[in-house]
Amino acid sequence: MNPRIALLALTAFAAGMAETLVGGILGPVASNLNVSLSAAGQLTGVFSLTFGLTAPLLFYATARVERRRLLLTTLALFALTNIAAALSPNYAALFASRVASAACCALIVVLATTLASQLVEPALRGRAIGAVFMGISSSLVLGVPAGILLAGAAGWRAPFAAIAVLSLLLIGVLRATLPVFAPRPPPPLSRYWNQLATPRLLAGHLVSILLIGGHFTLFAYLAPYVGQELGLVGDTVGGVFLLFGVAAVAGGYLGGWLSDTLGARRALALIPALFLAALAALPLASAFTPLFLVAMVAWSALSWTISPAVQNYLIETSPDDAEAGIGVNSSAMHLGVALGSAFGGAVLAWRSIDWNPWAGCVLVALSLAVALGAARARPLAAS
Repeated sequence: MNPRIALLALTAFAAGMAETLVGGILGPVASNLNVSLSAAGQLTGVFSLTFGLTAPLLFYATARVERRRLLLTTLALFALTNIAAALSPNYAALFASRVASAACCALIVVLATTLASQLVEPALRGRAIGAVFMGISSSLVLGVPAGILLAGAAGWRAPFAAIAVLSLLLIGVLRATLPVFAPRPPPPLSRYWNQLATPRLLAGHLVSILLIGGHFTLFAYLAPYVGQELGLVGDTVGGVFLLFGVAAVAGGYLGGWLSDTLGARRALALIPALFLAALAALPLASAFTPLFLVAMVAWSALSWTISPAVQNYLIETSPDDAEAGIGVNSSAMHLGVALGSAFGGAVLAWRSIDWNPWAGCVLVALSLAVALGAARARPLAAS
């Protein structure tokens, strides 16, 4: 792997860690700041919501800034927000630091993705984007256990301090290794609107929202699902999540490889079909634990293949709108997380957790239908 791509993946890893680590330290945070577990849980929810709302807006607002300098500056601000989180005297201060951290995280992830795609030739672009998403998926996998370990050793403030230190170290390394990227004129706001007004571009974003939504319809409730279906409890459930995480790390690169090998459109159509089959296999295999674990590994690995495939599709379909496309798609992914979590909760309240994978299949089937239509569309002519 290109060392600079690996550094950008590590940068995305550091940013992504901030989003999930609170999930592992809810108890200590709630106890120390004298708030409920529910209120502490909102520290993750507000992070995802802020990320989704600010990614395209910040990318547009900073378009005239040289990209390496912008990445380094944003990393410095990101480090400061995590220092502020570590020093928070109360819940309100921690909440505010999470909002600021999420805005920085959104810009860091979009910058890392776009810069990675510019550092390689077009034939390797999907794999470069996939490598960045390996960093993101790794952070989502390791964020919770890392938060638990650090908090257990040094208190709940330690994970935030560790992210700040890692971010500051990355600034020095990136400054020495990344080239200067000439700033581009900010794309007109119409370029962002085109992402929603142009059917073939909107289709790409809908694929992300629907497939990730279908995934989180079950994944957001995976712990109680495996507890009920497989009778697993305690550390065994943790082992299931570890297995899921190991498989998920490979998914980002696999999606980029498929996109480069098969072409963006073929990969866009194939991945939802494979994911639908893997998700449907889970309830069918739940009676036999080893078979269920095999199906879960496939489901996990495929869960992160869609993002690089969609973003490569957006770049290929409308090269002039590449940065706008990646910015809007970053928001679309977080909307998918919100959709799946809410839909899964509604299904759970309406029926039982047995229905969650099948409800997720409905959303994934819709994403497949949209992807098949998008795969037939031709790229837009470059201006």
